[in-house]
Amino acid sequence: MPDQKTAIITGAGKGIGAGLVEAFLNEGYNVIATSRNASRSLQASQSLFLVDGDIGKQETAAKVVEAAITHFGTIDVLVNNAGIYLSKAFTDFTTEDFNALVSTNLLGFMYMTQLTVKQMLKQRSGSVVNITAALADQPIFGVNASVSMITKGGLNAVTRSLAIEYAKEGIRFNAVAPGEVETSMHKGAPAGSPKEPQPARKIVSVKDVAEAVLYLVRAAQVTGEVIHVDGGSHAGCS
Repeated sequence: MPDQKTAIITGAGKGIGAGLVEAFLNEGYNVIATSRNASRSLQASQSLFLVDGDIGKQETAAKVVEAAITHFGTIDVLVNNAGIYLSKAFTDFTTEDFNALVSTNLLGFMYMTQLTVKQMLKQRSGSVVNITAALADQPIFGVNASVSMITKGGLNAVTRSLAIEYAKEGIRFNAVAPGEVETSMHKGAPAGSPKEPQPARKIVSVKDVAEAVLYLVRAAQVTGEVIHVDGGSHAGCS
């Protein structure tokens, strides 16, 4: 079995995903990065293999897992980062909105994680980290994302369930639940002035999220945990 570990990062083309790719490469990992247009956003290298594809389709997961085994031999870490977020009044959400959220946020998670876990069972080790959302646990007045949070809250729940199901097989499941993150989605917002109220009064950076993910990957006795990276907003507003 290779000494160098391998991580799969979904939704890797930009924002948190691109930051995670960089963080894992800096930690010495081989990385399989996937998104709809990963090859346009990232530069492949000896340690970075790119897979273009829709995460909501089972064949994308199959391609990613096959690439990891073929090129690097193992899958030690999976970060389920791919996701979409829609914000509107509850009564304005459509069936199309719901299906899009489920396809990316839930089916993408299921397809990728099922195939990855099959490989991790052979290795009897592995770490899966899901990127969810602080809003799933602490709604904020004026931030209307109820249907989006059905999917993110579901990821929190399945994280805990799978942590118990696979504990004896050496596979750990955890989640990172960010608040508003400083990505291109929020470009132009005043520095240090998050749009949502939170005690720290400082918007979360991609690096903050990546550091939380790396902690969970390293923390051998931590499983079934949801870490909130949101400046304390899940605990209440100051």
